[in-house]
Amino acid sequence: MAYNPHKDLKLYYSIGEVAEMFGVNESLLRFWEKEFPQICPKKGGRGTRQYRKEDLETIKLIYHLVKEKGMTLPGARQKLKDNKEATVRNFEIIDRLKNIKEELLAIKKELDQRP
Repeated sequence: MAYNPHKDLKLYYSIGEVAEMFGVNESLLRFWEKEFPQICPKKGGRGTRQYRKEDLETIKLIYHLVKEKGMTLPGARQKLKDNKEATVRNFEIIDRLKNIKEELLAIKKELDQRP
């Protein structure tokens, strides 16, 4: 998953851009939109979806619950419904720890290359 909410400052993203960010098919995003009322992209005149940063954050959380933690869609939906704040907090902590791990591994690699 290559989505970084702080990297890009666009207001809206196309479904193709979002699918590429998360490495999923556009059809999966449309399906998740039906399954999770929290995902509500703006639709243009011809029905083209325009995802906002808030939608991307929700998709990132759903991706984490379903694809990384292996939860079922009903389980992920219930978790978001019952205790979204705690779920988001836990996910943010995990995400920060992953970023710290990547930084530390990069530093280690750099140090290992020095004579």
